[in-house]
Amino acid sequence: MTQPLWQKDGIRIDAKIMKFLAGDDVLLDREFFLHDITASKAHVEGLANIGVVSADEAVALKRELDVLATDFRAGSFVLDERYEDGHSAIEARLTERLGDAGRRVHTGRSRNDQILVATRLWLKDQLAALQAHCRAIAQVCLDRAAQPALPLPGYTHLQRAVVSSTAMWFAGFAEGFIDNALRAQQTSTWIDANPLGTAAGYGVNLKLDRGHTTQALGFARMQVSPIYAQLSRGKFEMAVLEAIASALLDLRRLAWDLSLFTTAEFNFVKLPSEYTTGSSIMPNKRNPDVVELLRASYASVAAARTEIEQLLSLPSGYQRDLQFSKGSLFHGCRHGLAALELVPDLLARMQWNEDAMRAAIEPAMYATDVAIEQAVAGVPFRDAYRAAAETASSAGQGRTPESSLSARLSPGSGHDLRLDELAARLEEMSARQS
Repeated sequence: MTQPLWQKDGIRIDAKIMKFLAGDDVLLDREFFLHDITASKAHVEGLANIGVVSADEAVALKRELDVLATDFRAGSFVLDERYEDGHSAIEARLTERLGDAGRRVHTGRSRNDQILVATRLWLKDQLAALQAHCRAIAQVCLDRAAQPALPLPGYTHLQRAVVSSTAMWFAGFAEGFIDNALRAQQTSTWIDANPLGTAAGYGVNLKLDRGHTTQALGFARMQVSPIYAQLSRGKFEMAVLEAIASALLDLRRLAWDLSLFTTAEFNFVKLPSEYTTGSSIMPNKRNPDVVELLRASYASVAAARTEIEQLLSLPSGYQRDLQFSKGSLFHGCRHGLAALELVPDLLARMQWNEDAMRAAIEPAMYATDVAIEQAVAGVPFRDAYRAAAETASSAGQGRTPESSLSARLSPGSGHDLRLDELAARLEEMSARQS
C-alpha cells in the first residue's frame, strides 16, 4: 500500500490494523472513481479561481485527471490494494506525474467532502437509471393495455371476485410505475445539492469558489452548511434506496401475479423461454426462476437500506462508521436496477391464455354487477346486495365478461381506463427529464 495521506513521522503503521481499516474500501471505490475524478477537476478549477494553484498548474492537473480517467476505463490503471482508497490513488497519481502541483490538489478539501460529492454524483446517476427503467415499464404496460382487452378474473383475498381484464391489469401497473418514476425524479431533486467545499464538516479558512463547483458539476444548489453536509451522508443514500424499493414493491406484486398465473392451476400466462430454466433432476420442468428472483429482489434493497439506517446511530460530525455503508449501497442499487431492467422485455413478450382466463370467469363474479344495477333502479343497495348474494350462482345468466366490463363506467375501470390521461402523465414527466 502507498503511504496513507495522513502518515506522519514517528508513527508506526500496523499492517493488520490497516487491513481492517481499509477493508474492501478501495475496491468499492471503483464504483465512483470516475465521479471522484470529475469532482477533482471542478475542485482544481475552483482553486485556480482563488489563486491557490496557477493557471498552468490547473491545466496540467486537469489534463492528468483526464488521462487517469482514460487509463482507468481502459484497465491500464487499476484501483487495488496498493492504495488506501480511491481518493489517495488520485492524489498519488497526480503527485507522481506533476510533483508539487499534485501535492496542492487536496488544498481546502477533505476526504470527507470528497467521498460525499463523488457519492452524490453517483446517486444522481442511479436515480436517472431508475427513472428510465420505470418509464420503460410504464410505457410497455400502457402499450399492452391499449390492445384488445381479454377477460381476466379479478381477485381479492386470492379468491375469484369480479370480472377484470388484461387491460385493467396492465393499466394498474402502468400507473404504479409512472408514480415510481415520479418518486425517482423528486428524490433526485431533493439530493441535488453540492457538498464539495465543506471539507471535514466545518469549512476551511479559504474563500472557496463553491458556486463554481456547484455549476461545473451540474448540481441544482449548494449544500450550504458543512455540518449538514455530514449529517446528510447516509440519509440521502437511504432516500435513493427507498425510491428503488418503491418500484420493487410494485415489481414484487407483479412477479407474484406472474408466479401464480404461470402455474398449471391457473395457466393464464406463458413466459418467453429465456425467462425460464430447467430442473436439474426433473426433465419435464420449466421453472419461472427469473420471475421468482424479481419477486425476491425487494429484500436485497430493503436490507441495504436497513444496514445504512443502523449505521446512522451517530452524533453530528464525521464518523468512520459510514465507510461500511458503501457495500450495501452499491449492492442494493445495482441489484434493484438490474431487476427492473429486465421487466419491459418480459412484459412485452409474455402471452395470455385467453381460453383459460375465460373459463375461470364464474357466474357468481357478476353478482356485484347485479347489485349495482338494482341499486341504480332504486332498490336500497344493502337490500340489492342481499338479493344478489342469494342468487349469486345464477348471476351470470345472459352476461359475458365483455358486457360486464363495458358497463363498468367508473373512471379508470373497464370501460373508461383513462389510458390517455396516464400517457399524458408519462409524457410530461419524460419532457421534464429531457
